[in-house]
Amino acid sequence: MLLSPHRGRWLALIMLLLPLLAQAWQPDRSYRFSILHTNDHHGHFWANAQGEYGLAAQKTLMDQQRYDVQAKGGGALILSAGDVNTGVPESDVLNAEPDIRGMNLIGYDAMALGNHEFDKPLSVLQKQQKWAKFPFLAANIYAKGSDKRLFKPWAIFNRMGLKIAVIGLTTTDTLRIANPQNVAQIEIRDPVKETEKAVAELRASDKPDVIIALTHMGHYDDGQHGSNAPGDVELARRLPPGTVNVIVGGHSHDAVCMAKENVSVADYQPGQPCQPDRQNGVWIVQAKEWGKFVGRGDFTFRNGELTLDNYQLIPVNLKHKVKNLDGSETWLPYQEAIAQNGAMMKLLTPYQLRAGKQLAVNVGRSDSVFDGDRSKVRFEQMPLAQLILRAQMAATQADFAVISGGGIRTSLAQGEISWRDLLQIQPFGNQVVSVTLTGKELLNYLATVANIKADSGGFAQFSNISLVADGKSVSAVKINGEPLQLDKTYRMATNSFNASGGDGYPVIDGHAGFRNSGLRDAEVLRSYVSQHSPLRVADYAPPQIVHLTPQQVEERDKALEKQKKRSYPQMILAWIWPRAAHE
Repeated sequence: MLLSPHRGRWLALIMLLLPLLAQAWQPDRSYRFSILHTNDHHGHFWANAQGEYGLAAQKTLMDQQRYDVQAKGGGALILSAGDVNTGVPESDVLNAEPDIRGMNLIGYDAMALGNHEFDKPLSVLQKQQKWAKFPFLAANIYAKGSDKRLFKPWAIFNRMGLKIAVIGLTTTDTLRIANPQNVAQIEIRDPVKETEKAVAELRASDKPDVIIALTHMGHYDDGQHGSNAPGDVELARRLPPGTVNVIVGGHSHDAVCMAKENVSVADYQPGQPCQPDRQNGVWIVQAKEWGKFVGRGDFTFRNGELTLDNYQLIPVNLKHKVKNLDGSETWLPYQEAIAQNGAMMKLLTPYQLRAGKQLAVNVGRSDSVFDGDRSKVRFEQMPLAQLILRAQMAATQADFAVISGGGIRTSLAQGEISWRDLLQIQPFGNQVVSVTLTGKELLNYLATVANIKADSGGFAQFSNISLVADGKSVSAVKINGEPLQLDKTYRMATNSFNASGGDGYPVIDGHAGFRNSGLRDAEVLRSYVSQHSPLRVADYAPPQIVHLTPQQVEERDKALEKQKKRSYPQMILAWIWPRAAHE
């Protein structure tokens, strides 16, 4: 095909410009941009009873920060590191529609997919994608058995002439901790390999100046991730230097503020300075949870180098409780109050009212707080777990019960208990199930679940059973105070999530003794609370579950070996002369 002289000149001009387009930035020019970020929102579109966080105040704050960035000659990028779903009943019953539409109004640019985006069927997630005006990113999620990515892997943004790529990554633990039925047809691949693959594709096509990994993988000091999948620290360390510039993370619900190298601040308080982690030349940031903070990182890009000028965690109307001289309590703000945006309130109020009518039903009363904080239920046996498990035992006539502590999402407050309160504790809609096992089968089952490490969602909560776990096996097992008998059968209550292999538990829903009650876990808890109110925390003391440390295991094994050696002379004598040995 012949080109006209006019078209030919344009083509020549485009060819001349291609090298310049490949390198968009100009030498010796400073480009400024800021990242505004949140993570682990978990349905908190509405402010809590103390007026903390909520999207209406977040909208006001985001607008203020965006305008401030622009006034200083920069451009802002608003990112969410995932887990918008699950945690507040008003959001849960509406499939997080108010949260996503609220994020649209704020102006979020992109969101990583978190594991809780898979709490409901993929059809719900697809509906949420249609509501969102921003992309859901995941470069490492594929259709099972294929090389087809199921979600957009990255997004490209232009800020002040700078080309910024944002790559989404999801924890591989999703396959273990999400509802197995909802992830049966997906494959989540190694984040390190998938990041390298994505960056190679990006550099061959879009040629970004800055690359941000928007991850839902967790931050673990010095890469010590325990039984969790590797997180952001391991990602930064394993990638070749210069692969990505910044990691904006979520999943572990941390304020990533470092006290010193590889050690984060133990109990970060609003208003304190915050120094992000840096590993292998990569900055790693995370902004706690629920929209309590908005993280802001101010960056300068110059001659191919990216520097972090300032970083802060900005509290969103957070408060602390103080005792007055008369014994009463007052909630005092950490900073000047942030006003609630009127347009956001107009958007969200109908959702709040619609859901509230279904949830404000009184179902019981408690004499004090049943603690369900993740720092407790993932580390030790708790009375709140006893309450839940006894309800499930009663519903299934089971001998004992077990669930993973990660399924308990919040505490039960003192005083009147509403249906909303119980849905907040158990928001996943799992069904209560049971299975009848022989003592031998049960011993093998317990060897797995009782040895899941603390600080993971799979940490087991037990009721009406005691045992000693040594990291590989269990011993001294008693059910209802009686030693376990290998040839006897026992009925165990649990939930459908754990029964189908969730949190790494053995799959038992195909066992001949498996029974599904068809009852929703929160409904079972509601019935039990109504029948046993007022609840007394003292009545729900946890069983004795002992987890031996490696040192205790070593000492135990040495003592057993010593005891065995002492018995050898008696054994030999009994073989040679039974009567003498007896004497």
